[in-house]
Amino acid sequence: MLAENRRLREQVAAGTEGDGPVARMVGRSQPFRAVLDTVQQVAPSEATVLISGESGTGKEMLARAIHALSSRKDGPLISVNCAAIPETLFESELFGYEKGAFTGAADRKPGRFELAQGGTLFLDEVGEMSPAAQVKLLRVLQEGEFERVGGTRTVKLDTRLVCATNQDLERAVAQRSFREDLFYRLNVIPLRLPPLRDRRDDIPLLAAHFMARYSSKNNKPIKGITDEALQALSAYRWPGNTRELENTIERGVVLCRSDQLSAEDLPQHMQPEGFGGPRQLVFAIGTPLRELERTAIRETLRYTGGDKKLAARLLGIASRTIYRRLEGEREEGGDS
Repeated sequence: MLAENRRLREQVAAGTEGDGPVARMVGRSQPFRAVLDTVQQVAPSEATVLISGESGTGKEMLARAIHALSSRKDGPLISVNCAAIPETLFESELFGYEKGAFTGAADRKPGRFELAQGGTLFLDEVGEMSPAAQVKLLRVLQEGEFERVGGTRTVKLDTRLVCATNQDLERAVAQRSFREDLFYRLNVIPLRLPPLRDRRDDIPLLAAHFMARYSSKNNKPIKGITDEALQALSAYRWPGNTRELENTIERGVVLCRSDQLSAEDLPQHMQPEGFGGPRQLVFAIGTPLRELERTAIRETLRYTGGDKKLAARLLGIASRTIYRRLEGEREEGGDS
């Protein structure tokens, strides 16, 4: 075990040598390295990139690597979560607005496209955009310019666009829930990040990487991971991918009482004797549907450690549905 942990530490160090953004992305499996090789080829271009992959696979990190390797690296990188922007605010958030454009617009405000001028705009969860928002984005990409809400001056677009989605956009196009013309505008350079279950060789390496990070952050003198814990981590399917693994290791480090991270420090459903997924919820007959929904969302968020994207995927709903329900709870709480 000591030899294995020493080997993992050496691999982590080797995998993060240098100061390049790709070097800092941990993983040596063939599917993962193939993606990084493509990133190094396409990053210096001005082409729009569409990153796809399940929630938690590292799409935003990949977008940051693309920006850092591009000729725009000295410009800003502006990130936008499309699922978190209400449809009524989408246009003003992306394109900005002029003073007096609407009630409450006391001053001019630049939008995300304008803030990203000379740099990169990262649109995350682009598949969550409403049909109206898709039309507005398509027009800007076609024209290469935009106007602030309530304004008349045209602003020339000088932004490299990188998008990400955990949805199958080709299927969405076939189902007419995503515009075909916009899809082809975004899908110039497609990159697909593999799920963690398809790169199991990277699990021990990633676990060692996260353990080193969080043991240092929490001042815990943890030197390694037991064989039993590594076997449990490697056997688990990781529906939340790398983000779930990171959260699991951070939790384990905080709870660890020795200098070795053991299987006992993992969540119960990952332990060798207790595989079987998250705990069940039991409701009394007659429980109002609204309460069923709220409880399911609350408990799933607790299970995912607050990861809304993973919770939405486990529940089979859109991320923006969770944002909307949580916002509704806050408003009701404020009224009471």
